[in-house]
Amino acid sequence: MDTAKTLPPAIYGVMAEFETPAALVAAAEQTYAAGYRKMDTFSPFPVEGAWEAIGHHDRRLSLIVLLGGLAGMVTGYGLQFWVHAITYPINIAGKPLNSWPQFIPVTFELTILFAAITAVVAMITLNGLPMPYHPVFNVKRFAEHASRDRFFLLVESVDPKFDKQQTMDFLKGLNPAGVSEVEP
Repeated sequence: MDTAKTLPPAIYGVMAEFETPAALVAAAEQTYAAGYRKMDTFSPFPVEGAWEAIGHHDRRLSLIVLLGGLAGMVTGYGLQFWVHAITYPINIAGKPLNSWPQFIPVTFELTILFAAITAVVAMITLNGLPMPYHPVFNVKRFAEHASRDRFFLLVESVDPKFDKQQTMDFLKGLNPAGVSEVEP
């Protein structure tokens, strides 16, 4: 017979439910001001200010898209220069082999194409998708209302300041519609 104790599973975090986007943003700001850093918000539509309220200022996507666009520009111009000036140099009507004005349309199109493809791939990657499972779906209220009419603030248990009871008490002080534990 096994005499070892079975420990209860650790929780993923604590989640508060709010009825309005303004209440969610205000709660997120207060939670961030209280020192919590590992948190996330969930809503049925984008909420202005929620991302900044929980302390995210990630601007990596802009730089990645710029680099993708520059790669497209170099590819477009470089390919045409290589074809017209190096591989198949044909002198037509005395024009220079590197006649850059004629290279502009293709260069522009490849810049846009590379930037768009880079944006989609980077967005999917940075968002951690595909994510077929997330512990928040273990909360019944979340599964029923997150995509329709409610707004949720999750404080994860990996946060250095996280203490189950203190965090629940703190979230209850923000006047939510409800507070739930999130099982892993």
